[in-house]
Amino acid sequence: MMKLGIILDMDGVLYRGEEPIKGAREAVGFLKGRGIPFVLLTNNSTKTPGSYREKLLRMGIEVSEERIVTSGLATRLYMEEHFKPGKAFVIGGEGLLEEMKCLGWGVVDVEGAKKGGWRDVEYVVVGLDPDLTYEKLKYGTLAVRKGARFIGTNPDTTYPAEEGLYPGAGAIIAALKASTGAEPLIIGKPNEPAYDVAREKLDGVEEIWMVGDRLDTDIAFAKRFGMKAVMVLTGVSSLEDVEGSGIRPDLVLTGIGELPGYIEAELGEEG
Repeated sequence: MMKLGIILDMDGVLYRGEEPIKGAREAVGFLKGRGIPFVLLTNNSTKTPGSYREKLLRMGIEVSEERIVTSGLATRLYMEEHFKPGKAFVIGGEGLLEEMKCLGWGVVDVEGAKKGGWRDVEYVVVGLDPDLTYEKLKYGTLAVRKGARFIGTNPDTTYPAEEGLYPGAGAIIAALKASTGAEPLIIGKPNEPAYDVAREKLDGVEEIWMVGDRLDTDIAFAKRFGMKAVMVLTGVSSLEDVEGSGIRPDLVLTGIGELPGYIEAELGEEG
């Protein structure tokens, strides 16, 4: 029998903000019950994997921390492997800040930047920042224009929440691009650094299904790396978006609750 692995996005697939999406708990329980390897891969860097585990637990979804990959974690791992140590200036949430602290190279905060510390910054790392200020944008701009490497956790211009779509990391990255003229290195979906981390956790699988809500990140990611592209309609992209896009999912579901039935059919197993 084919060894199947699943990558699940989180925002817009398992929940919107603090509200779980119908069928999310049952779908994760199905994967665990069938012994199907899976990874939760989110472009949202505002929390650490441990914090996301706690958030999911509040929704009745139990997933080990080792199965959760954030763009912040992928950014840290990529920097460890590819760059030499140097101080970072972080525009992002607590999750990204914690990952950069774990890197151990030194983090310059806004207060330090005000005292001239921005001149010592070698990396400006940008993700979704719920507490974004002009000061952060200012010192990020100064550091990049002085020669610091510009790194973005992910390109999502929006993310789905209870009230609708909020500005995402990509919107903040766009501001820095406009003020510096620099092109950032983007780590998260649909790019290779995020794939490498998730793929390593699915070692031994023969086929991977990527389940997500965004055409430009999740579905493009699946297509780029030869995964089956499964789109749910509970997040950002709609059927109208699919019709107007050159990016085509292999399967469209109204929500994550439909996923177990399609997996059963693919594997030829009885419910």
